[in-house]
Parts: sequence; C-alpha cells; structure tokens
Amino acid sequence: MGYYLAYGIYPKWATFVKTISMPQGEKKRLFAQHQESTRKDVEQTFGVLQSRFAIICGLARAWHMKTLKYTIYACIILHNMIVEDERHTYGGNFDYSYDNVDNNNSTIETFSDPHLNLATRLQRRASICEKQVHRQLQGDLVEYVWGRFGHEDDEI
Repeated sequence: MGYYLAYGIYPKWATFVKTISMPQGEKKRLFAQHQESTRKDVEQTFGVLQSRFAIICGLARAWHMKTLKYTIYACIILHNMIVEDERHTYGGNFDYSYDNVDNNNSTIETFSDPHLNLATRLQRRASICEKQVHRQLQGDLVEYVWGRFGHEDDEI
C-alpha cells in the first residue's frame, strides 16, 4: 500500500504518514526532521510539474498504479528535457504558480481492478482508515529512519 507524506491536520489513516508534532527522543526528532524535509521536497517538485503539465492536476485515485507511475516518469523526463533545451533562454523566471493551471481538465480513469465488488472496496477503505495501522506504519518508519540515518546526524 502506498502512502502520502502529510501535515498534522490529516486523519490518522494508514495512507498518511504525518510528522510528529512534538517529538520526544532522538529517534522521533530525526524522523520528524526527515519527514518534513522530504514532504517539502515532494510538494515543491509536484508544484513545478503541475504548473507545466495539466494531467498531474486531475484526480488519480482510480488510475492503475502503473499508469500513474509512467505518467509521472514521462512528465519528469519531459520537464528535464525542456529545462535542458531552454536553459539558455530564461534566467530562472519560469512561472511556477498555480494560476496558469486549468483545474477543469478531464482525466481518463483506468481502474486497477474493475471487477472488485462493493464489499471488497469497502473492506479496503476500512483497513486504510484504521488508526492502529497508522501508528504501526509510523513506528516502523521511525525505526527505519533511525536505522538508516541515526548515526550520521549527531547534531540533533
């Protein structure tokens, strides 16, 4: 199951990895630092891509995961090609605001499994909303970040 890096205002669902608002201890402080930094980087990257490619602005929940993956990859590759090709023509004055984005675009929905019955869909949704799964995921990620970066960041 994929998940989103989120602010504290989002519900405690398995799909949202929120920062720890007042972290107690080195492990939780390190996790909060990495979560906030990564979330900021992802938000800025998607902001740039959304300002350039309208397909990224639409709803994507019902899209097949491979379709999402390849769409994002294509946009990143195209963006990098455009930047490389036009590097000499602009001095960093590209408009990255959301004002020039058409939010009324239509999207093609490609369901990952259109044959799922309603009961299965409701069961999946219920499992996403479990707070215990959210806490377990966050705890696992705290340990992962500590195991991977805990010995490098002694200044925390």
